[in-house]
This record gives sequence, structure tokens and C-alpha cells, in this order.
Amino acid sequence: MQGMHPRLAATRLLALARQFPAVLILGARQVGKTTLARRTLAGVPYLDLEDPATRRLLAADPRYQIDLRAQPTLILDEAQSLPTLFAALRGAIDERRGENGRFILLGSAQPSLVRHAAESLAGRLGILELDGLSAAEAACGDRPQDWRNLWLAGGFPDALHAWELGGSFRDWWEAYLRSYLERDLPMLGLNVDPLLMRRLLTMLAHAQGGIANLNQFAGSLGVAHGTVARAIDILERSFLVRRLPPYFRNIGKRLIKAPKLYLRDTGLLHHLLNIDTLAQLDGHPAQGASWETFVIEDIARRERYAHPYSQLFYWRTAAGAEVDLLIERGAERHLVEVKTARASSPYLARSLSAACADVDARAATLIDQAPGAEPLASGVSRRGFAESIDWLP
Repeated sequence: MQGMHPRLAATRLLALARQFPAVLILGARQVGKTTLARRTLAGVPYLDLEDPATRRLLAADPRYQIDLRAQPTLILDEAQSLPTLFAALRGAIDERRGENGRFILLGSAQPSLVRHAAESLAGRLGILELDGLSAAEAACGDRPQDWRNLWLAGGFPDALHAWELGGSFRDWWEAYLRSYLERDLPMLGLNVDPLLMRRLLTMLAHAQGGIANLNQFAGSLGVAHGTVARAIDILERSFLVRRLPPYFRNIGKRLIKAPKLYLRDTGLLHHLLNIDTLAQLDGHPAQGASWETFVIEDIARRERYAHPYSQLFYWRTAAGAEVDLLIERGAERHLVEVKTARASSPYLARSLSAACADVDARAATLIDQAPGAEPLASGVSRRGFAESIDWLP
């Protein structure tokens, strides 16, 4: 059973429900969408459209059934299971256009769900993406977890708490992967051998945080470049992969230069790399890439709710100097560099000062695992991760 952790997204969900007649919560399967909706909107009627009897009931007369239950709000889980639902929702919304927060839709199969929602509910729908637990969320609630456990097991609540039932986060991820590869991918329109997809995921894990080289992946797998490109598109749209583009002031260049690819959840990363414990992770060749992923994702999760329209990039000069994360928040830019060990060298401070000047960033921050926080130079500071779980630049 999932541990109960307060979610930062709850405030954003309520804000969207005040603004729109319907709100769509998107996220990977088992990331906590249902728990978020039912805890934030306690007592609201709930229908799970993956239940065959419920789906048959709504398929017969969707408008009648939703009017009957939306008193005043209705939660509809796995909404993509019933495409005819969206036309009925549009009619119900338009009949009482001034009333907001009437329908909360949950879904994990993003491409089809967003398409149906966009076609039928344009202008009537707010969208909220739910990520895995952040370190701040995991540290609170009825079963708080240290950030080190979150780093190892990942932010899916059932994976994080698997050890409490005598299991392993790896058992949970193995079951999740089997379901995703054998059931979800065909539903998403990707008819690829599950074994080939597992090999691609494992290759992505070994290349974690690297510049995307789809030709190399395709050659190693013995498939066409287009097959790999489509597979990675699906992985991104189902929230398992992050494509982090390079930053250029020329926006057109952002679209043609190669992004970096990350498996977004470190629990999945560690499962694919056969890492069972923090002791095994310590000193593992992938430790640095794993830590970089963990910090970037934790910041990204909090940034999404605090500043929903920020954009994330990495930055690299022609000479090869690189900064792990550039946050563009409106007209402001902030740089974040991630290091596993204490990072306070004058060379790093000078490098980040130069990067700030190059991209006109307000400040740069080094985040590592050492305790405390300290200024390193004008506009450049260092923070330990433990001091940063509630911090944003």
C-alpha cells in the first residue's frame, strides 16, 4: 500500500479546478494520481473506467451517468479507456459553463488522452502533470522516507515503500516494467518486441544523461533509426524518459541540436543497472549520472508546481564546458551544477561565473551531498542536497 505523503501538486490542482470546468491529471501509472485526487477532493464521487462494469455503464449513456454523479464534482480515473466520454463531458460543461471544478480526469496514456481531451474540451480543461515524489514530499506524511532511500528506490510510492512489506523496490519495478512493455506499449500504438524495448531501456540506463545518439542505439539493436526514435517518443510521453534540450538564445537551434536523455526515475535506472542497495550504488560507475538525475528531477518536480511555465535545458559551450541544468523562468535564467562529492573548488566557481555571464543568468548553484551551504563567488554558491529539498533558485 502507498505511504501517505502530502503532494505539492495539491495546491496546483485546486487552483486549476477554480479556473477550469475540468482538470486533467497526467502521469505515469502508479505515480499517485488517484491518491492525489481523492485526498485533495475528499468525499467526491469516483469512477474507475478500467473497471469493466463501470466502463459498460458509462458507455451505454455517458451523459446521463456523469450528470447523475457530478454533485458537484466527479473524478474519472483512466479516462482514456472510454473515448466517447469526452463529447458527453463537453455537453455537460457547456450546459453549465460558469461552473468550474466539476470534472477531474486522470490518465496515464498521454498521447491518446491529450488528443481526445484537446479535440473535445478545448478552452474548458486545465492540465496538471504529476511526477514521482520529491524529497520534500517523501520526508513528510505518515511514513516519512529519507532522501537517500528515495534516491535508491525512486519516487513511485509503492516502490519506495516496498521494503516495509519485506520486498524490494526491484521486485516492484520488474512487475511494472512487464506490465508496461506487454500491455501499455501496444495500447500506445508501439508494436515492438518487449525484449527489444527492454534492451533499449537498458541501453538508455547505461548511457544515462548522455547526448542522444539514436543511430548508435539503432545499430546496436539491429533496427531502423525511426523505430528507436518512435520508441523514445513513447517513453517520453508516458513519463519514463526526459529529453533535456540544449540551451541556445537562438530558439530555432534548440529544435535541431541533440538533447540529453534521462530515465526520469532513479528507481527504474537502478533496477536496469542491477543496483540493489545504497552500498552497491556507492562507487558504481553510474553513481554520478544517477545523482545528477536525482537532483535534476527533484528540482524539476518542485519547479513545475511553483513555476509551471519554466523551461529546463542543459548548457554546453563549443569548447566543451557544460552546466547540468539551466532553468529559464520567464526572462530569468538560473544555473545548477550537480556534483556527488563536496564541490567548492575555485576552478568550479570561476567556470560557473563565466557561464552566468555567457547566458546572462542571475546566479549559479552547485548542489552536492556535503552538509551546509556557502557562497563561492559573486553570484555562485554551494548547497548540500539535504539543505535543498525545499529550495528553488
